[in-house]
Amino acid sequence: MKCVVTGGAGFIGSHVVDALTARGDSVLILDDFSTGSEGNIAGAKSSGANLDVVRCDLCSKDAFDALVNFKPDAVFHLAAQINVRKSVEDPVFDADKNVCGTVNMLEAARVADCPRFVFSSTGGAIYGEQDVFPAPEDHPVHAESPYGISKRAAELYLEYYGRVFGRSTTSLRFSNVYGPRQNPKGEAGVVAIFSERLIAGEALTVFGDGMQTRDFVFVGDVVNAVLSAADSADKPGFRVFNVGTGVETSVMDVVAGMRTAWKAMDKADDGIVVEHAPERQGEQRRSVIDHSKLTSELGWRPKVNLESGLEKTLRSYFSDS
Repeated sequence: MKCVVTGGAGFIGSHVVDALTARGDSVLILDDFSTGSEGNIAGAKSSGANLDVVRCDLCSKDAFDALVNFKPDAVFHLAAQINVRKSVEDPVFDADKNVCGTVNMLEAARVADCPRFVFSSTGGAIYGEQDVFPAPEDHPVHAESPYGISKRAAELYLEYYGRVFGRSTTSLRFSNVYGPRQNPKGEAGVVAIFSERLIAGEALTVFGDGMQTRDFVFVGDVVNAVLSAADSADKPGFRVFNVGTGVETSVMDVVAGMRTAWKAMDKADDGIVVEHAPERQGEQRRSVIDHSKLTSELGWRPKVNLESGLEKTLRSYFSDS
């Protein structure tokens, strides 16, 4: 296939690019490199793959024209403004990137007559404080940040384009994705932050009692879900799937897992120090999503457990340090 990957130089996007080029697809990356990096796509570039990169704002005419001229068979829209605190501070900026950017890509895909559009959404931020654990796709929307609202708004545009223009549009609501290449700066996942601090010999900071839970899913499993969504998109219309493990894992469980991974690398764990800081106001207490729809319809299941995923992640950060 000919595939466009927006945000292809980012954390999840670069792994999707690797998977697509490995199977022989032609790929066009559209990325403004505000959070992505050349290093993330260095392997794909050096592999001899059919890969092009356009540095552009996803809201721009340049991005629109690049997608239309490429005439893709599938668009993987992974570029986003993901900083929840930034969305609260500047909701206009958040909406511009996450809503207007998505509509620009949807319209370009329509003009290019592209039949498949896969979108990276969010599970936790859309559902907010949950009524049911784990949350299914029909869980009420309780978004408590502009980020969650912008992702839900983008989904409504996907539903519109799927219904009115006969496209296959799919929204994948990711839980807390972790793995190699995740940037530990800014609005990063706790696994990336802990990995960087362990390597630097710094204390691991736990906010509150550390019993707040999340659904941690390894990036390799997420990539498999992304490809499955595109490959199965043989009918017009809108679909939405949760992508997670369905397992609640506390921050303290992650600390314990990091200790195990550290030992597996023959590192002494007596230098691992945990410090507690005040609980962050407004932080969601519990978050876990139900992936049974994705399993029943596409046969997807998470394959990498937390212990294995943490070791893979920590080793990757250690080798890059």
